[in-house]
Amino acid sequence: MTRLLAVVWFLLAAIIGEAQAHDLRPAYLGITERVPDSYSVLWKAPALGDRRLAIYPRLPESAKETTPRNGVFLNDAYVERWTVRAPNGFAGQSIAIDGLPDSRTDVLVRIEKLNGGTQTVRLTPASPFFEVPAAQGWQQVAAAYLRLGVEHILLGIDHLLFVLALIMLVRGWKQIGVTITAFTVAHSITLAAATLGLINVPGPPVEAAIALSIVLVAVETVNSTNGRDSLTVRFPWLVAFPFGLLHGLGFAGALREVGLPEHAIPVALLFFNIGVELGQLFFVAAVLFVFEILRRVTFPFLRAEPNRSQGRVRFGGAYGIGAVASFWLIERVSGFWT
Repeated sequence: MTRLLAVVWFLLAAIIGEAQAHDLRPAYLGITERVPDSYSVLWKAPALGDRRLAIYPRLPESAKETTPRNGVFLNDAYVERWTVRAPNGFAGQSIAIDGLPDSRTDVLVRIEKLNGGTQTVRLTPASPFFEVPAAQGWQQVAAAYLRLGVEHILLGIDHLLFVLALIMLVRGWKQIGVTITAFTVAHSITLAAATLGLINVPGPPVEAAIALSIVLVAVETVNSTNGRDSLTVRFPWLVAFPFGLLHGLGFAGALREVGLPEHAIPVALLFFNIGVELGQLFFVAAVLFVFEILRRVTFPFLRAEPNRSQGRVRFGGAYGIGAVASFWLIERVSGFWT
């Protein structure tokens, strides 16, 4: 039993530790033409406190800075703004990110022209620069936002812990499928509605409510393990759907920070959502695979009462998830007044 609990806690610690690796979050470079030949530049680099990731955008030499750079640390990011004048635009010229090959992050670059044309590309440590094309097709937009969606869900520790808590709560493959489907449909609805501006909810309360949703599902898992049946246990999709609406608002907040290309909003939104679902399915499959391996390999060593041992593992895992989510809830609520 001690051995299995140690494995569960190790997995939780690994997930939480990965979430603290702030340089895994993507950086963002936005270049927007405000008046003919004049562009405002927005640069966001991952940061932790007053320490930022050492990556820096390098624009073409023909783009001359017309205002000094103004940088601040804001919400786990270093944000810098300035303006440049580029009489010939950026088509056919190279944009690079210095220091990117030595990092573990990607950079989403978005160029928006005065006529509404938008180009989006993702730079990686293996490909830290690109030549701006004269025009961009929907395939490039789809690829960039698909990867962004996958990355967002796999680095969104709060969303993953909620899904993990749901998996621990439900019984059987069929119920898992129905519950995850309800969660998926719900967050797809609010993701689209919030991104398109049909609904608008402030980010901090949403983040706090997401933490609370994890706590509530963890409590239901503990109660279920102790033999206390409830509506949540019998019909977990009834909980997954409204909480999925809430989590969709969180996804939308991340997508709004990046923005959508004006010429391909439906494509970008669709493929971001597909990326989120692919990442979520990968996580669910990985969790179920690990659970099956633990059941086959670990429980045979626990000759007596294997069902009770599994219950203890669920109990300990739910308490670990609930403790982490409770910390987030307190931290996010206290942030309302800071």
